Amino acid sequence: MKKILLAVAVSMTIFSCKQEVKEEVKTETMEVADASGYESFGADISAEGALTAEEMMQKYETMAVGDSLEIAFKGTVNSVCQAKGCWMKLDLGKPEAESFVRFKDYEFFVPMDSEGAEAIIKGIAKKEETSVEELKHYAKDAGKSEEEIAKITEPKVEYTFLADGVLLKKKG
Repeated sequence: MKKILLAVAVSMTIFSCKQEVKEEVKTETMEVADASGYESFGADISAEGALTAEEMMQKYETMAVGDSLEIAFKGTVNSVCQAKGCWMKLDLGKPEAESFVRFKDYEFFVPMDSEGAEAIIKGIAKKEETSVEELKHYAKDAGKSEEEIAKITEPKVEYTFLADGVLLKKKG
């Protein structure tokens, strides 16, 4: 019975993300640290050992489309899904460079007012091409105007992240 449940869970994970991991996942280690001062979403993760946004940008730049890497990094939240908090974009320290973060199996969401907060995420980073249809969907979720959405006409190579867990710095 446990094997059947495991097989179902693995299948759901693979199909719910609509993404295939085409390459063996490379792993970076994270040390355990005190996460007080942060609100936790999803799996329990640690703040220590997380790369800076700039270090993560360097990792993304060395990846080929389709590559993936298990890692943790911290950055500032640039935007959040305004429909339900089911994704966010983290700044990567360069103009126009962001990591598009989704949450594993849609098991958790982040507050829709998280823009500007410091976030630490742990999961799988991937460099991938996003279709025009998906880009338009995400633009709509972000509250973009119909005019802005209509300007999306080409797929885009993006830095994406499937987060197991998120730490958001507490306000105040």
